[in-house]
Amino acid sequence: MIQQSNNSSESPQTNFKKVSFLGLGVMGYPMAGHLSRAGFDVTVYNRTPSKSERWVQEFSGQSAPTPAEAAKDADAVLLCVGNDQDIREVLNGADGAFNTLKAGSLVIDHTTASATVAREMAQLAADKQADFIDAPVSGGQAGAENGVLSIMCGGSQAAYDRAQPLLTAYGKTIERMGETGAGQLSKMVNQICIAGLLQGLSEALAFGERANLDMDKVLKVISNGAAGSWQLSNRGQTMLERSFDFGFAVDWMRKDLGLVLDEAKNNGALLPVTALVDQFYAEVQQMGGERWDTSSLIQRLNQPDAK
Repeated sequence: MIQQSNNSSESPQTNFKKVSFLGLGVMGYPMAGHLSRAGFDVTVYNRTPSKSERWVQEFSGQSAPTPAEAAKDADAVLLCVGNDQDIREVLNGADGAFNTLKAGSLVIDHTTASATVAREMAQLAADKQADFIDAPVSGGQAGAENGVLSIMCGGSQAAYDRAQPLLTAYGKTIERMGETGAGQLSKMVNQICIAGLLQGLSEALAFGERANLDMDKVLKVISNGAAGSWQLSNRGQTMLERSFDFGFAVDWMRKDLGLVLDEAKNNGALLPVTALVDQFYAEVQQMGGERWDTSSLIQRLNQPDAK
């Protein structure tokens, strides 16, 4: 049975009268909320029902006990889950959304996953006469909550055009990167950049501390120069404070870098720094930092004031 909120709102002027959102993690929960606040009729599913119930209390919409029931009669099915296997389960499992997916609908997968699973799910959606877009996001939890995510899309131009009213509910920079799988490959580029930037930032801050510099002043000066970056501006101070109880978890980053390194084996790309940083993250996991933010790379440099 679908649980329904008593809230109501006017539907936006699109051909998506009903949408479903599968997966209410730190990203999916606010993304689904933005859809509801934009006026879409949203039904959510989450593996932990209590989170669906909490979402229903906070936003206008309904919850369903299975992905299949959430997707029933939906014009669009969106998902943001953990990995390739989770995608296969919520879409094509025994209670998966593809069991009730109607012809002419649109599936948008925001999970960071492999290009292989994107192509696999796109074919299964096509068998149901539905469109599919792989659309991983960047911007972290704050970007999801503030509705300013960067969204990298793979799929046909027609499907991408159809998706615009949905994506603009929580996206700021939205691009079609190419055919199916191109969104996931673009997200891999993103993660390669982040891994290298955070390692460099960790070494720079640790060096400055060893040199007994006033690191608050250092951050202020270099943030407006050639070394400036989102990571420096948003993580530099918290790295100095050794504060990591927020943001994008090391476990998730290692999952993503595993996808990157697997793809590199297929296309022949050389990623020596990425492979090295992946092993550094393994060390952070061994230190108990599985759920620390990815900026916790600085911890393995063993500063005297590290907590």
